[in-house]
Amino acid sequence: MEYHGLLVLFTVKLLHIYISPEHNYFGHHGKPPGEAPMIEVDEVECVAEKGLVGDRFFGWKEDYKGQVTFFAHEVYERLCEQFQIMGVPPSIFRRNIITKGVDLNTLIGQEFEVQGVRFLGMCECSPCYWMDQAFAEGAEAAMKNNGGLRAKVLSTGALSKES
Repeated sequence: MEYHGLLVLFTVKLLHIYISPEHNYFGHHGKPPGEAPMIEVDEVECVAEKGLVGDRFFGWKEDYKGQVTFFAHEVYERLCEQFQIMGVPPSIFRRNIITKGVDLNTLIGQEFEVQGVRFLGMCECSPCYWMDQAFAEGAEAAMKNNGGLRAKVLSTGALSKES
């Protein structure tokens, strides 16, 4: 990883890109979760200050810190091994971009670029109690400090998953 002024440059692979038209957990406290699927796409349009076209958080509210969420494939693999879970896709965690090759926590408070699109890492995408229900009992605790990254979209452009 290199720092050029305020912009962080690094090599990262995008393994999966997901969008969902509705919230399943957000705003569902005390109610059953929703059933909106995470839809895997090969490419997604990122719009500055708005988010990902077609996603539930697109234009949700002004200056929202979670316009896009990133999640590390390495954490997904560790959780699958820890809980001995096979065959569950990383979409279960309801994060938008599944990455490989970068420690997402190092991007908190940093401006960074992926495939020519600029982002600002805002904070950890903290796991919540729903993770115990969605993935496995104990997943919320196991994901502490590794729940992913919430970010703002700073420039418009497209992201494509890599094969």
